[in-house]
Amino acid sequence: MKRENEIKRYDEIKNWDFDMFEIETEDLTNWDLTEILKKLSNKDSKILDLGTGGGEKVLRTFPECQEILGTDLSQEMIKTANQNLLESGRKNITFRVMDNLAMDVPEEYFDIVVARHTVTDPKQIIRCLKPGGYLLIRGVDKDDCWGLKMVFGRGQGYKDKRPISIIDYENVVNAGFKDVELVPLHQREYFKNRELFKAFLMKVPIIDDFSEEDLSQNVEKHEIEDDLLDQYISENTYDGKIRLIRRYYGITARKK
Repeated sequence: MKRENEIKRYDEIKNWDFDMFEIETEDLTNWDLTEILKKLSNKDSKILDLGTGGGEKVLRTFPECQEILGTDLSQEMIKTANQNLLESGRKNITFRVMDNLAMDVPEEYFDIVVARHTVTDPKQIIRCLKPGGYLLIRGVDKDDCWGLKMVFGRGQGYKDKRPISIIDYENVVNAGFKDVELVPLHQREYFKNRELFKAFLMKVPIIDDFSEEDLSQNVEKHEIEDDLLDQYISENTYDGKIRLIRRYYGITARKK
């Protein structure tokens, strides 16, 4: 039931293009997945992107190489990705539906696997990587938007005892990867007005009530209470802009 609810939610979203929200981002750490990917890849690389969404990041930021496969659990997301692919004119990229927890790809085929803000099974990932291949993970951590979650009293991983970054790190190590590195990532995001901020929160799952630690739990979707939203905005407005403190994490690992 959890996976069915997840598919339904992401089918409704259909894409992860956030340009409409006009977000100003201030990076406080210099770990950049795109730059790492460019350094590790070359024209002969084969790259797998897990949780590709509407393919926006792949089409805009992934390097030119021999082959890129983007996969997502949501059929609607993949429809969006294929439409975006047609409009982009990029070559050697394909998108298809796949469950990250039931991966259907050849063994020892990819040079790099990328997983952005999505559930992973490192034991399955390591099998599809060539020897010496790399895994790059970028995820949302427990304390992401913590001030916002405190105001609403709920949110993504709010009641979890362990950060998802530590769980992911341990899973990657236990799968047999080497040179595993975990880096906390800090950002500030600024929104121009209440309307854009609320629209953003309606799209993303930040204040939905669900566990990252226990994936068997269902996602409980809530309406956004205007009084709580206004409380947060009044306490977190700087120079006329609404500030959101983001906490992500990055993991790099290598198959020996």
